[in-house]
Amino acid sequence: MSSNTIIATRESRLALWQAEHVRDVLTARFGLAVELLGMTTKGDQILDRALSKVGGKGLFVKELETALEEGRAHLAVHSLKDVPMDLPSGFALAAIWEREDPRDAWVSNKYENLDALPQGACVGTSSLRRVVQLLAHRPDLKIEPLRGNLDTRLRKLDEGGYDAIVLAAAGLKRLGLGARIRSLFDTALMIPAAGQGALGIEIREDDARLRELLAQTIHQPTFLACHAERAVSRSLGGSCSMPLAAFGHWNDGVLTIDAALGHSTELTRPLIKVRVTGTPTDEASARALGEHAAALLREAGAGDYLPAC
Repeated sequence: MSSNTIIATRESRLALWQAEHVRDVLTARFGLAVELLGMTTKGDQILDRALSKVGGKGLFVKELETALEEGRAHLAVHSLKDVPMDLPSGFALAAIWEREDPRDAWVSNKYENLDALPQGACVGTSSLRRVVQLLAHRPDLKIEPLRGNLDTRLRKLDEGGYDAIVLAAAGLKRLGLGARIRSLFDTALMIPAAGQGALGIEIREDDARLRELLAQTIHQPTFLACHAERAVSRSLGGSCSMPLAAFGHWNDGVLTIDAALGHSTELTRPLIKVRVTGTPTDEASARALGEHAAALLREAGAGDYLPAC
């Protein structure tokens, strides 16, 4: 490594918080001199269309990977739920850090929770995963697209464009905006996205020294749970846009994976849900647990729900 370690990051307030957090930990723990390289990604620029229509969440990482490839940065910090299930050749997910709150947050200036909404109320989200789970509980709702960074989404709510919006609790809490949360969804009602609330650190695959250093920062329970969750999506063709939820939680050494799949176009079709349990001890066994959940989804009819890729 060079004397300065450079982190590639998006320039949203949340992304910068995450990169600064990683910088501070690496500096305090290993004495590294760390700089940030702020970048604007295509995902940040395209705000008038749903991500599922323009290439998916990978649009948030491509430019950062280019900076790694060209040697302008040594690592990239991502919200793990934005990282594609299969990385391009030459890149590696070197570390996964401990989760913040993985749940989805209900944010509204008028209504305490989902059940308090009047018939036909307008809820903002651009996540197909959230859309199908909201409609499963309240098929009367009008779900409208909501794009932009966290502050933009909150502003759109405050301007009266929505009766409520749904956001990741982790981002709100990391930015000190927890007071905006009116309630938190139980994960039985709103299963989170794979990797939600966790930070992923990506490097060039051939950077052995940095990989060895970052391995010391891995939070093992989060690492195993997230690899299991991501394996569910990968096994179902995670490069395609689909309303899929997968969430792992530990209890007395046992990892339980809850997964739910909605129809890719008929959003009010019943959800397919499965639950599996296991005791993974490494990445391979965690992936195997997620693959088992995906196999059960297929047995339950997932093939009819998945988009044509």
